[in-house]
Amino acid sequence: MSDLATGEATELLQQLIRNGCVNDGTPESGHEDRQVAVLCSYLDVPGAELETFSKRPGRANLVLRIEGRDRAAPTLVLMGHTDVVPANAEGWRRDPFGGELVDGEVWGRGAVDMLNLTATMAVATKQLLRGGFRPRGTLVYLAVADEENEGIHGARFMTDEHWDRVRADYVISENGGVRSDLPSTSDGLKLHLTVAEKGTQWVKLRVRGTPGHGSAPYRSDNAVTKAARIVARVAAYEPPIALHDIWRRYVTAMAFPAELERAFTDPERLDASLASMPAGLAKLVHASTRNTLSPNVLRGGTKVNVIADEAIVEIDIRTLPDASRDAVRSLLQDAVGDLWTGVELLHESDNVSTASPSQTPLTDVLDRVTRSLLPEARLVPAMTVGATDNRFFRRKGAVAYGYGLMSPTLTMSQFRSMFHGRDERVHVESLRLSAELWERTAREFLG
Repeated sequence: MSDLATGEATELLQQLIRNGCVNDGTPESGHEDRQVAVLCSYLDVPGAELETFSKRPGRANLVLRIEGRDRAAPTLVLMGHTDVVPANAEGWRRDPFGGELVDGEVWGRGAVDMLNLTATMAVATKQLLRGGFRPRGTLVYLAVADEENEGIHGARFMTDEHWDRVRADYVISENGGVRSDLPSTSDGLKLHLTVAEKGTQWVKLRVRGTPGHGSAPYRSDNAVTKAARIVARVAAYEPPIALHDIWRRYVTAMAFPAELERAFTDPERLDASLASMPAGLAKLVHASTRNTLSPNVLRGGTKVNVIADEAIVEIDIRTLPDASRDAVRSLLQDAVGDLWTGVELLHESDNVSTASPSQTPLTDVLDRVTRSLLPEARLVPAMTVGATDNRFFRRKGAVAYGYGLMSPTLTMSQFRSMFHGRDERVHVESLRLSAELWERTAREFLG
């Protein structure tokens, strides 16, 4: 990848960060039109056919298609989202929406989740267009809104209502290509290729109480107090360990030292092994081996001197492959215990875990291209514990992977700590590697 293209990727990422397209979960947030305007301006070159689609004003999605010569050849979608989660500047070392380039790193919200890939995919697509790329198969660049809130205005909207424009045999989106810092008995870089993801079964609970004067709380029926007890119970709950096939195959591929491999495949020993790991890795292993329940929102009460008659609790539940909705709800009821009888279930999402085959023609190409850029690298099929837009394409029958190519100086622990965290940043070397990866992959896979 030329220095010019790397510079373009850097500048484009900086612009996307500075646009501050924050998705707080409300329909009116996001403002992804700002991102689409920047991307359209950047991609406006001869041969580019740009289309925009919006379910709601201000929340645009961008499609650029390079039609293939052979209808029987596969279609590959390179998909990046354009929204980011909120960032509180307090605690950051730099402005989270400044897009500053400091010591070879671009800082800001979205730098790793996932504006770096959205930008490098655009740069690679522009490079291909500049070179007159006319492949046998079809290449689609897709920039979507609303990934950070269930994809309602983004990938879900596009796959439900505009499938003819984004129909795909294969999709690449976030995340992967980061060096694992877990110990291994084999040499070389172990880079995660995300082939599966946990499901989301978010729930919203309402707890009722009886209003009264705050000066006399004795024997009061306080909804906030009951909701707080529910939150404490859910937070302390320990769901059973489930060592599913994707996890077992991952453990084998990683070639862990014998003692660690035994711990990772023995439910009686697994949790004890987490204490000696860096926090980021321990979180990953923990979340990969059980359904998780995280009570993240508690709202209640109307005034300081009024006993609350209602409280809302929102719980982020992530589900393993093959976990049924009813079984997971039973876990929640078990966690809440006798307080469940006073709970009203207001909302329960139903996004089941999805997966793609770990060995396909596309993985073969990704492996070859990765080795051409980092000869010591080896791809390890893995599951992400978060949700991505890939799930919408998998449900349509497409094979979808999470990948990228990050600088080997970045470890998995560092990478994970920046997702929705403070001081998010990405090295320019990662931008160079990813942009090169996308261009070479498109050329080799689509022909």
